[in-house]
Amino acid sequence: MTGNERRREILDCLSASDKPVSGSALAKRFSVSRQVVVQDIALLRAEGHQILSAARGYVLVKPETRRTRVFKVHHTPEEAADEMNLIVDCGGRIEDVFIYHRVYGVVRVPMRIASRLDVRRYEEEISGGKSLPLSNATSGYHYHTVSADSEQVLDIIQSELEKRGYLAKLQDYEPVNFWKS
Repeated sequence: MTGNERRREILDCLSASDKPVSGSALAKRFSVSRQVVVQDIALLRAEGHQILSAARGYVLVKPETRRTRVFKVHHTPEEAADEMNLIVDCGGRIEDVFIYHRVYGVVRVPMRIASRLDVRRYEEEISGGKSLPLSNATSGYHYHTVSADSEQVLDIIQSELEKRGYLAKLQDYEPVNFWKS
């Protein structure tokens, strides 16, 4: 087995494991010294693979496989929780909220809302009265970047937002058509 073949198989081992894989276990599996494994890991990292060294071995950081889509929405502040719950109930995660303001441009804030509990926490923060929703600056119009496990889930979210009347039409002055064609 060549070094390149061994490194490909090391990647396969790390990719298939949901736990750290020790250098000793890899060395034994490929009949090489632990130092050779350390060198192989260094070469794999140099190729751009994200491999972490944990206390119990190596872990391959798997690339994000979630799909994303931007939705332009419009609703009242009282409907915000309904809109966010609809998204998370369909399997989406609200990554951010942003507005396109004709004077200020794009103003974006991370949200990372993935559950009804997250929505409730958001509501509690906003209802405290110290802050207002970002969408107030644009009369309720705003955008969400939503991620999901598949395009089909994003299609369902888009359909449900449309059924509830939350999807908003893009205007000529908006710089990008964020919707899937």
